[in-house]
Amino acid sequence: MSTVHTHTASFLNWLEVEKGYSSHTIEGYGRDLEAFSESLATEDVESIQDSDVRRFVAGLHGQCSAATVGRKLSALRSFFRFLLKEGSIDHDPVTGICGPKARKHMPVFLTVDEMFSLLDAPAENDRFMIRDRAIIELLYSTGMRVAELVSRNMENLDFESEMLKVTGKGRKERLVPVGRPALEAVRAWLPAREQLTLERVKRGHNPENKALFLNTHGGRLTTRSVERLVKKYGERAGIPQTVTPHALRHSFATHLLEMGADLRSVQELLGHASLSTTQRYTHLTLDHLTEVYDRAHPNAR
Repeated sequence: MSTVHTHTASFLNWLEVEKGYSSHTIEGYGRDLEAFSESLATEDVESIQDSDVRRFVAGLHGQCSAATVGRKLSALRSFFRFLLKEGSIDHDPVTGICGPKARKHMPVFLTVDEMFSLLDAPAENDRFMIRDRAIIELLYSTGMRVAELVSRNMENLDFESEMLKVTGKGRKERLVPVGRPALEAVRAWLPAREQLTLERVKRGHNPENKALFLNTHGGRLTTRSVERLVKKYGERAGIPQTVTPHALRHSFATHLLEMGADLRSVQELLGHASLSTTQRYTHLTLDHLTEVYDRAHPNAR
């Protein structure tokens, strides 16, 4: 008998090795498939019917948000497509099953003035003022995801060509231009980085020679640390909403579009696989476009 647990292990391994998914994403798929498995009366994947999937999804209503239900259904859809491809099943029990429509959330972004206030927020009394300013500058200059930022190594940044090699979802690489202010901020951070490395060696640890950004112990900085510092400086700058690294990514895209960048270019810079993902930023610029139209078109009023 082909069990769900056996195939789940193979599926998760395939996501890691073949698809290059992050450990966070793989763990999420694993939890969703485990919950589905526990709801079944059988462990045999060949015996699973669409009624089993419908029963599982129906049981989620009222307990989870529409987005969560949709995510779990997406995990099942990917799992059974994998089993079909492998020849482990001869029918897909998820076919024809639709999840609830999730509300589309407006991406949170900062105005240009708020962005400059955030960049000025790190102060002299902050121990890692230079590092933190470099991090905020680089996030805003490149539109990187926070996970992409903390995984960047020294060799990924080319000061001469002013380009950064970014490894995104699915291990897909892209080259992103880096603005002069961000390059200068990173260059200013390097002496402090070297000092942290020397202190780490003095404590008897191996040096972290690769990571671009280090923590207080001289090790690679984590996503959680970056999220905390960005939130702290957002509060200090008096920005009303909670500022996250992802808000800086949204700000990067929105400001580019407001200044006339084309959608395809922004898609490439963000590392979006689909143009539709990038298109959600277009409605954020409607007010700006209306203002330009009213000001520039001879027959606007």
